Amino acid sequence: MSKKMVLIDGNSIIYRAFFALPLLNNDKGVYTNAVYGFTTMLLRILEEEKPTHMLVAFDAGKTTFRHSTYKEYKGGRQKTPSELSEQFPVLKELLDAFDIKHYQLAQYEADDIIGTLSKQGNNEAWEVTVISGDKDLLQLASEQVTVHVTKKGISDVEKYTPDYMVEKMEITPEQIIDLKALMGDSSDNIPGVPGVGQKTATKLIKQYNTLEEVYNHLDEVSGKKLKENLINHKEDAFMSKELVTINRDSPIEISVDNITYDGFEQSKVSTAFKDLGFLSLLNRVSDDAEEEQEANTEMNDISFTIVEEVIESMFIGNESLVVEMIGENYHQSTIDGFGIINESGAYFIPTEIALNSDVFKTWAEDGTMTKHVFDAKKTMVALLRNGIHVQGITFDMFLASYLLNPAENNHDIPAIGNRMGKKDVLFDEEVYGKGAKLKVPELPELAEHVVRKATTLYVLKDEMEERLKENEQYGLLKELEMPLALILGELEHLGVQVDISKLEEMGIDLKERLNTLEKEVYELAGENFNLNSPKQLGPILFEKLGLPVIKKTKTGYSTAADVLEQLQNEHEIIPKLLLYRQLGKLQSTYIEGLLKVVKKDTNKIHTRFNQALTQTGRLSSIEPNLQNIPIRLEEGRKIRQAFVPAEKDWIMFAADYSQIELRVLAHIANDEKLVAAFKNDLDIHTQTAMDVFHVEKDEVTSNMRRQAKAVNFGIVYGISDYGLSQSLGITRKEAKNFIERYFTSYPGVKKYMEEIVQEAKHKGYVTTLMNRRRYLPEITSRNFNLRSFAERTAMNTPIQGSAADIIKKAMIDLHWKLKDEKLQARMLLQVHDELILEAPKEELEILKEIVPEMMENTVELNVPLKVDYEYGSSWFDAK
Repeated sequence: MSKKMVLIDGNSIIYRAFFALPLLNNDKGVYTNAVYGFTTMLLRILEEEKPTHMLVAFDAGKTTFRHSTYKEYKGGRQKTPSELSEQFPVLKELLDAFDIKHYQLAQYEADDIIGTLSKQGNNEAWEVTVISGDKDLLQLASEQVTVHVTKKGISDVEKYTPDYMVEKMEITPEQIIDLKALMGDSSDNIPGVPGVGQKTATKLIKQYNTLEEVYNHLDEVSGKKLKENLINHKEDAFMSKELVTINRDSPIEISVDNITYDGFEQSKVSTAFKDLGFLSLLNRVSDDAEEEQEANTEMNDISFTIVEEVIESMFIGNESLVVEMIGENYHQSTIDGFGIINESGAYFIPTEIALNSDVFKTWAEDGTMTKHVFDAKKTMVALLRNGIHVQGITFDMFLASYLLNPAENNHDIPAIGNRMGKKDVLFDEEVYGKGAKLKVPELPELAEHVVRKATTLYVLKDEMEERLKENEQYGLLKELEMPLALILGELEHLGVQVDISKLEEMGIDLKERLNTLEKEVYELAGENFNLNSPKQLGPILFEKLGLPVIKKTKTGYSTAADVLEQLQNEHEIIPKLLLYRQLGKLQSTYIEGLLKVVKKDTNKIHTRFNQALTQTGRLSSIEPNLQNIPIRLEEGRKIRQAFVPAEKDWIMFAADYSQIELRVLAHIANDEKLVAAFKNDLDIHTQTAMDVFHVEKDEVTSNMRRQAKAVNFGIVYGISDYGLSQSLGITRKEAKNFIERYFTSYPGVKKYMEEIVQEAKHKGYVTTLMNRRRYLPEITSRNFNLRSFAERTAMNTPIQGSAADIIKKAMIDLHWKLKDEKLQARMLLQVHDELILEAPKEELEILKEIVPEMMENTVELNVPLKVDYEYGSSWFDAK
């Protein structure tokens, strides 16, 4: 069997993955975006390359043998963000799960390890694949060694062989060293020769083959300035050659014989993926569910009746009910049947029989007939769509599981059953299949699956309630989450009216504006090009227009948003480019996106609120995400013009908590200055600027207030010095000093944060004011980065989670107040700290009284809650 070795530049790939993907973290609070990106690439490599030998090489530290040659080597590089550095140990643990060896060597770089092993493989005539984002490794290419260089992010790679290099770059692999020696490398702080770029360097190397020969024929080099630079910087050129030359005889303690790869153990990788929250990748490492099918073959027999006619004697109260729907979007999915369990028996009721039965409807709407369900909101919406308003729900398994296990990703009945030792029900994928093979099975199999779900719910209900009581969370389920679920169900079913013509009109306006901006950019650039292509835009900005280069990528100039924002004052083309991008996203994501999800017969949008997703308890919304409409841009705010009342002569009414998280922080920390500021109704950001900068109120500049605001909200979200430096455009040292000054000014906040970390270490979790828990197993980790993130999470979760709980309780209080007052007004949406209602105009005055009253008095804190409200003919007018 031929040998195939794959060598991966770990630092290069994880670094590219980090910046290619948005910052993500799993339910344990660990950042995972870089590891996720690396893993998707790794899976592709394993599938395509099928290696017999494999290794991931890492840099061992900041100092290498190259620093003895040039102490400024790689100088000027920014410190690795903590959000990335904490992912290195996570990646190494994942590689261990894959049984893939990884290695690093003090004083040497990953390049040197790869170079040494690739030389060994080359000498053995093995097929070798090297994977990196760094073109320095092209010098390793040979007849046996192919170098894959990532182009865009990590998904697109370019494969370099010696022939391909000559064709594309006009030089051989060995000449890469000479090329780099001449042109230098700003990313590694390698000087090279000033004024020599890739084009000139390539020309010289093509003509003279090596750096040495260039200098041997210096008299023949044309161009006075070029020759002068070559003469004056000869020492730099030869030093640069030494720096870029990969050491292919490094003193590594491993050899190609030590890095055999025999594949991975599915269970180990699946467990790792579940821990990391990489559920979307599970199907890429699992077989066709045969093993799980076999594991479930010893299920207990179950006795049940497939109902042909619903009769009253089937219901005795205290039923466990499962409404089966395959699709995730219960606003559209069909009901596939009903599973019902009580003391007298187990039943499966086919959909048509149940929905056409007056007996079933009477039972469902009878509040005295108590029901235990899986997902009360989904159950309510599914039945409301069929003219049944379910009453009497007293237990929600989905929400109970979420409160007990907030870090878990899967709260389906089979997953809950598996966690609690009840494995008598298959996972949906095993019954229905998945993807293109998804289909409803024949009646007997369907009925058994649904009844098994209902039985699991019936059997586990009491145990779950006991666990909630032990955690002092039973009240959280019964008094907050479940009442809210039923209210959200009504909100979702009701939907929000959309003015289609207004959306379409905005779409036309946006297209016109985009066309105008495009022409203006072309005029300023002096030529037409693809505005959405960084490869075309980069040379326009940094070569033709001569703007300062902020950041380079391996493929050229960076034109990312953060780069353009730093250049806003350099040229009038930049603000137009930024606006073009923002308007383009509005057009595609929000105008076109919203039009796709409007229900055609009613012109309403029915979003779905995720009630069991975030560990802080915050609601989020999907299909569409109405919480994400960008409102900092005027054009983004205007999208809200399309959201209008459903009735004639009605208004939209929006009420918004003012700085609720900072008020919660003041309450929890009981910091004297913070509490006083809110009690005296001071502008908290101005006050913070006064305290941190030691100035009087009239000396606070807008920039001071902006920085203070960033720190105020950053403290709530556990911001790091890196995060603050990025948001304010200052150095990390300045950001660190700013945070330290904040804590000096607000010692109560500092004390709270120190004490809550100690409490988390003692208990293993933190709680909100209403006893929501967030478990932090990494709080005692030996890994510094994991432990640090858990500590930051311990600090901010009680604040964010308590704010989320307060808003939820306010929704419940307001819902019942509207009922008690017999008002027609009704809630439509919750968006972050804001509640949106619609109501008849004649109810406006009473809304002005009761909405702030309910929201401000829903809980008692040692600082006042404050609510602002607006109203008008659309959501935009009620901004």
